[in-house]
Amino acid sequence: MKKYLVTGSYGQIGMDLIPAMLERYGKENIVATGRKKIPKEFKELDVIYNRLDIRDQYGLRRLLVDYDIDIIIHNASVLSATGERNPQLAHSINFEGFYNALEATRELKLEQLFAPSSIAAFGPTTPLDNTPNTTIMEPTSIYGISKVYTELMGNYYKQKYDLNFRSLRYPGVLSPEEPGGGTTDYAIWIFYEAIKNKKYECFLGPDVELPMMMMSDCLKSTFDLIEAPEEKLKHRTFNVTGMSFTPEVLANAIKEYIPDFEITYKPDFRDDIARTWPHSLDDSTAREEWGWDPEYPFDKMVTAMLDGVSEKLGIPYK
Repeated sequence: MKKYLVTGSYGQIGMDLIPAMLERYGKENIVATGRKKIPKEFKELDVIYNRLDIRDQYGLRRLLVDYDIDIIIHNASVLSATGERNPQLAHSINFEGFYNALEATRELKLEQLFAPSSIAAFGPTTPLDNTPNTTIMEPTSIYGISKVYTELMGNYYKQKYDLNFRSLRYPGVLSPEEPGGGTTDYAIWIFYEAIKNKKYECFLGPDVELPMMMMSDCLKSTFDLIEAPEEKLKHRTFNVTGMSFTPEVLANAIKEYIPDFEITYKPDFRDDIARTWPHSLDDSTAREEWGWDPEYPFDKMVTAMLDGVSEKLGIPYK
């Protein structure tokens, strides 16, 4: 069994990823890391956890050697909305952190480095409908620029050093967990506010269409790509998606279950970011090369989110 080290393990994705990895690969084969103290959820699962600032290249190498790690899953990142508030922090963590993971993988001859990209890597010059896997990438946010850097450097290290780099362009990822500062976070907060207060003020306009996927599909795509045979892969980075919708469409779907729910709109700087991102993604390359197939369509997502957030809040919505 391979041994995995996960950076940024207590983020929105990590809080679901780590338990899934424990079940899939065994507790003794997973090392979770992050800058903060161990989350209580990880304590309850008896997770192997080490504090690590990904900018500390020596601390990273020490953990990789001490735990005899084979594969890094590099999730540590400052997301889009938080990054625009503090681009200096985003630069140091997103650029330096990824470079440290890349160099550690090369120097220690690890088996694989998985580092997710994002739809933020695209920009206003990208074809926004059914965005191809290979296309123009001119993002306008520091987060998006850092993801283009991730993709290009990963490809470069694959060509120059035969480093086994793999990446997914995650769309907005939906789960009952509270999100971590991204532009697509509205699609989670809307469920919280609908159940708690029956109203929500959205920071995107009603017509901003974005690609999304459920967390379970996010984890499925991650495991599928990490475990895909190398000989099947012609690309190193892949579009993946589950559905696309606007705030207005989502609000109307929620009203079917919570009829007195009301939404208002107050677009801010996140609206400007979102309007440079794709409306929908062409993920046929992932489907062809490693069999990507999402499980959650829009309607199933809405009911799953209502049930999950309701349970988390302890407030029934029916």
